[in-house]
Amino acid sequence: MSELPTLAEIPVSTLAWIGDAVYELYARTRVLGDGRLQSGRLHQAAVRYSSAVHQAAAVEKLLPLLTEEESGIFRRGRNHAPSSSPRNAPPQAYRLASGLEALVGYLYLADRRARLEELLDIILSEGDA
Repeated sequence: MSELPTLAEIPVSTLAWIGDAVYELYARTRVLGDGRLQSGRLHQAAVRYSSAVHQAAAVEKLLPLLTEEESGIFRRGRNHAPSSSPRNAPPQAYRLASGLEALVGYLYLADRRARLEELLDIILSEGDA
């Protein structure tokens, strides 16, 4: 088994890829509620949180709260040239969402779970989706 790369060696696109999965898991957990909804309705509720447009709007709430290091990771993710074109969102929203996902991936891989949960609680607070 090969060694894992250090956090500094991981490309920002990979941070965003991991961040997308982590964000989706948190969103799904948030909408689970008492678990009585059918999976189709749960999916619809989670998609509202996971859309690039919702993530881009959430970034506006987070930017003033980010540390210098976190802002740098966000900017790297936002400025990274995407490998695909957004289908359901304006390009600017897609870029902001990519920055957010890179930050989420970074915090997750850096094992900064308390900070990750703090920021995701702000984004996924009730009534925002």
